[in-house]
Amino acid sequence: MAEARKTRESDAVLLDMRGISKAYPGVQALEEADFAVRRGEIHGLVGKNGAGKSTLMGVLMGIRDADSGSVVMDGQELVDASPQTMLDAGISYVPQHINLLNTLTVAENILVGALPKNRFGLVDWKTTYADSQERLSRLGLRLDVRQLVEGLSVAERTMLAIAKALFNNARLIILDEPTAALSRVDIDLLFGFVRAQQEQGVAFIYISHHLEEVFEICDRVTVMRDGRIVGTREIEDIDVPVLIHMMVGGGVKEYERESTAGAQVAFEVRDLSRRGAYEDVSFALRQGEVVGVSGLQGSGVDELAQGLFGLERMGAGEAFVDGAAYRPDSPRAAFEAGVAYLPQDRHRYGLAPLRSVRENVTYSVLDRLVGRLGVLMRKDEQALTEEYIAKLGIVTPGPEQQTLLLSGGNQQKVVFAKLAATKPKVLILHEPTQGVDVQAKVDIFNIINDLSAQGVAIMIISSEVRELIGLCDRILVMYAGRVTHEFSRAAADMKPEDILLAIEGGAVDADA
Repeated sequence: MAEARKTRESDAVLLDMRGISKAYPGVQALEEADFAVRRGEIHGLVGKNGAGKSTLMGVLMGIRDADSGSVVMDGQELVDASPQTMLDAGISYVPQHINLLNTLTVAENILVGALPKNRFGLVDWKTTYADSQERLSRLGLRLDVRQLVEGLSVAERTMLAIAKALFNNARLIILDEPTAALSRVDIDLLFGFVRAQQEQGVAFIYISHHLEEVFEICDRVTVMRDGRIVGTREIEDIDVPVLIHMMVGGGVKEYERESTAGAQVAFEVRDLSRRGAYEDVSFALRQGEVVGVSGLQGSGVDELAQGLFGLERMGAGEAFVDGAAYRPDSPRAAFEAGVAYLPQDRHRYGLAPLRSVRENVTYSVLDRLVGRLGVLMRKDEQALTEEYIAKLGIVTPGPEQQTLLLSGGNQQKVVFAKLAATKPKVLILHEPTQGVDVQAKVDIFNIINDLSAQGVAIMIISSEVRELIGLCDRILVMYAGRVTHEFSRAAADMKPEDILLAIEGGAVDADA
């Protein structure tokens, strides 16, 4: 493989992005990012969630405007960028969730918008099938052009999407987590197809959290962290530990929380299993303890959170809250048992953005604010809202402010207030700092600290390893549906490199 890399078409630069910066309110998403791709290379782009990969690719695809910087493709600067401009320049994007017309045939997907017609104005199916089959054959892709796309495997759909891009004269194709739902056999099939197109001079940007695949398929790799390009390396000049160190940074300078864990177990699960999601998951949370859970997409982390809160079936096994059997069949049942959940998508599940701060904060406890005559006690509702605005430092003109008009960090605090008002015994937080600025993160850390000091058992599901290290007493890692590693502050083994290696499915040296 190394020899093949040395003899590829050319080291000439195809894409050159220089000084790309992009800021959102309170967040510097990209800062002077330089990124270049050579002709005919497969170039890995890696970094933790929030590192800036999506924003950089958004600029490249013309769906986000950079505040400064330039994009040059094949020596030509692309100005007034739009998605069509980038497509015309030969840049295509294949998303993780393939965007094809599943109820149409392979042939119709290939020739959509340009189906050949006969002299009567009807679709000439014979020509359609022959033309599409000939196009696929040129690429060495064996698909039945008469088959409905919904009947293809995920790997076949990905290859079809790449083929469509090539038929539109793509010279640079962005592959975003292309193997997330693939078996090893399908990965080999996809990689063979990608390499075949590379040999024809096509370049690829390969975005993945699976580092072992980056080393298998890529010629070079670029690492992003906190909106900056940390560095670019030839793949033969780097190894996994060095790459992880580049992704993580020098050390944990974030929040450092004092442990408030008690002796009594507040929440326990034993041998939880749900087919296709997770298997034999067991752990316990003590009162006042903060436990982190992290894993790649598909590791079972998301499904576990939803099962524990009654959004999905919990499956086989047992769970207990304060020693009492717990098997929620709905979020309401979870709330009644003392379990609260902050969802990853706060706008869809955790927040009513068109409602006021007051309505959001008190929604889950309205039954406690109703008097003996069944009338809502407005004064008590107002007082409760103002209490949590003060406690959590929610920046708002007042309780009646529409929540949609608050910043992302303050919206997240409103969701925290809504949950804290229920006086939960157990709190499950799913990516609690996602999409908020640095100051809002510190405020959220303080809220977590205050709640744990009150005896609430807290489970944090997050991809932000450094934040977990600063906040948690223990960190559990899930991989392929199982809890594979446990790291603890007491054992002094919370090293970011080790945790990331475990998340990737690697073996961690206990004596390191």
